[in-house]
Amino acid sequence: MKKLYFYAPLAIILLGTILLAQNRPIGTAFATRSEVIAQHAMAATSHPLATQAALGILKSGGNAIDAAIAANAVLGLVEPTGCGIGGDLFAIVWDAKTKRLYGLNASGRSPQSLSLDYFKEKGLTAIPALGPLPVSVPGCVDGWFELHQRFGSLGMQTILTPAIDYAEQGFPVTEVIAHYLATSAAHLKDFPGFSDTFLPNGKPPEKGEIFKNPRLGKTYGRIAAQGRDIFYRGEIAQTIVAYLEAQGGFLSMDDFASHNSEWVDPVRTNYRGYDVWELPPNGQGIAALQILNMLENYDIATMGAGSPEYVHTFVEAKKLAYEDRAKYYSDMDFNDIPVAQLISKSYARDRQSLIKPNRAAKSLPAGKLKDGDTIYLTVADKDGNMISLIQSNYRGMGSGMTPTDLGFVLQDRGELFSLTKGHFNVYEPGKRPFHTIIPAFVTKDGEPFMSFGVMGGAMQPQGHVQIIVNMIDFGLNLQEAGDAPRIRHTGSSQPTDEIMNDGGVVNLEHGFDKATIRRLRLWGHNIKVSTGGFGGYQAIKWDRENKVYYGASEYRKDGQAAGY
Repeated sequence: MKKLYFYAPLAIILLGTILLAQNRPIGTAFATRSEVIAQHAMAATSHPLATQAALGILKSGGNAIDAAIAANAVLGLVEPTGCGIGGDLFAIVWDAKTKRLYGLNASGRSPQSLSLDYFKEKGLTAIPALGPLPVSVPGCVDGWFELHQRFGSLGMQTILTPAIDYAEQGFPVTEVIAHYLATSAAHLKDFPGFSDTFLPNGKPPEKGEIFKNPRLGKTYGRIAAQGRDIFYRGEIAQTIVAYLEAQGGFLSMDDFASHNSEWVDPVRTNYRGYDVWELPPNGQGIAALQILNMLENYDIATMGAGSPEYVHTFVEAKKLAYEDRAKYYSDMDFNDIPVAQLISKSYARDRQSLIKPNRAAKSLPAGKLKDGDTIYLTVADKDGNMISLIQSNYRGMGSGMTPTDLGFVLQDRGELFSLTKGHFNVYEPGKRPFHTIIPAFVTKDGEPFMSFGVMGGAMQPQGHVQIIVNMIDFGLNLQEAGDAPRIRHTGSSQPTDEIMNDGGVVNLEHGFDKATIRRLRLWGHNIKVSTGGFGGYQAIKWDRENKVYYGASEYRKDGQAAGY
């Protein structure tokens, strides 16, 4: 802890190349606010109403896991542009009793009756983003009940009540969500059921307008009263299956009934004395570990935040990790993926040797191995339990498939399968697709240090790495680490068969100076300065010396960190 704050004055000097002023009297120039600090509990979500729902559950005697489920349910209502019970869920839980981490993979599988040959017969070279074909079994609800059965304390009826109340009584739509609802409506409004649920009076709700979703409130109420089986074996499953069948989809009652989440062991790397934890594939979390392992071989602190040397090194390490991501990351039930080798220090050194100083790579090979919009939330409670949870429909409002009178859209995760026979991530019946959503956790000397996540598709591992580097190498505090201008490289090879052959694009947020941008261009990088697409960040840090929680939520979303 002291080590991080020791570097804080240095960080301010190193960040002199980043120009983004918020006119605060203390801290870095780009910090939007102070960290939130509380003694007993903390919640950080992407929407204030969800944060308040989590705090209400905590104050009512619930624990961090109860509060996280409550917050996720509220987010499925107030932020349907990023999440909902038609999507999947992943979580990492720190259990204070056993003093260890538990990982949950609550992602769904492809239909058993849909084959690779079907796509070939239809002449498809990729699975479409919209409609029935990319829909896999939604894993979120089962994930809630798995978390609750293992760690929960309050009843599900109590946990889901805040979301049910908001669904029935309404809530004011925020500026960011109003924007994304309008964007989604433009290409989803003609799908059956979508307009009835999300376009009252024939148009998307505007900022400040009170929006109600009684259909979702009823669905939540049935889940609370009858449990997970009504979603996977009962009336809700029947409604979804009938709707998809009418749209030409393939999910069956057997697909729903056979669904199960999986408890997995998180995997880690040590970065300069801190253990950074991610979940193994079918998600992309280990890409963050691969990048950190390569960066550890450089004196990042001396390079300085915002410097061309740091941006270049980060981008080139990301390119290398994402080549492995494209080739190897997939459902581990269908492939023998050498995760331990991918995240090993020796493998990182071999891969890092391919990084050329002052020269951007246009294409790179995957490593040769011996036998590959979203919401994030985190909650911590008075007993020391912490949860890092991420949940998503994949592309904003997913497939557009909105089952009759249920109040939510179905995800389009199946879009992320490859259609190339022999690829690790090739489409197969009953298989989990490659996943972008990843929760993260950091421990120090076997104790919790930080629970955090960064939303936003392929940005997520990049975001995780930048948060860690900002704190450990540049000495930023929890809030500053998220507020700092970000780097986002696009155009890497993908698990869906796309190949990088032009070096991709380095997207920079406003705040990097012109000298840095000029130097990067001279080194062969294609630079774009833009806003949007850089993710959204929530985090909680445990200060074991003072026995307090720090919370942070950044300005790119409508989020809030709050505690008591």
